[in-house]
Amino acid sequence: MLADNPTLILQTLDTRLNHEVELTLIGKSALWLGFDNPPTEYGVTQDVDAVVPKQQSDQMNEDLAFWDALTAANADLQELGIYLTHIFEEWQIILRRDWFIHRVAIPRPRLQHIRLYRPATVDLILSKMMRGDDPQHMQEIRWMIAHEGITRSDLEAAFASAQIPEDKEIVESFEAAKAMVVPMTHP
Repeated sequence: MLADNPTLILQTLDTRLNHEVELTLIGKSALWLGFDNPPTEYGVTQDVDAVVPKQQSDQMNEDLAFWDALTAANADLQELGIYLTHIFEEWQIILRRDWFIHRVAIPRPRLQHIRLYRPATVDLILSKMMRGDDPQHMQEIRWMIAHEGITRSDLEAAFASAQIPEDKEIVESFEAAKAMVVPMTHP
C-alpha cells in the first residue's frame, strides 16, 4: 500500500538528507500528520508547506545540502505531481507573536533526519485565514475548531497577538475571514 502524499513527500526528502533538519508544517499536511483522525482528503494534498521561525532562518538559508536534497526529492516526485513547495519565513504568514513556543511535535511518519512540528491549532487557523473566505480553507478551519474545541475567546486572544504581514490584500483577506470564522467557535 502506498503512503499518503505528505508522508511520501517527507520520506523522499528524508532519504536525500545526511543531517538533521527541523520542519514546521503548515497547510493540509500539518492537518493530516499533526492531528488524530483527520478527514482522509487531507492525505491526498499534493504538497507539503512549511514555515521557518526567525531564529532558524539564517541557518536554513545557508544549509545548501538541505536545498540540494529538496531539489532532488522534488525531481524524484515530479512524475507523481507531488512536492515540497513553499517554505515561508514566519513574517510572511499570519501567526501569533509567540507561536514558536507553542509548536506541537508530529510523531509520524518516523523519519531518520527530519524532526516534524506543526504550529498550535490557533496558529494554523490564523495561517489559513490569509486566504480570506476561501471555501476550502473555511472548511479546514471549521474542522480544526470542532476537533480541538476552540472557543471564541481562544480566537480573540489569537487575533490580538497575531502578526500580520504588511500586505493590503492579506490584511483585507484576514478581516473577511474573521467575519466567517468567529461564528464557527464554541461559546
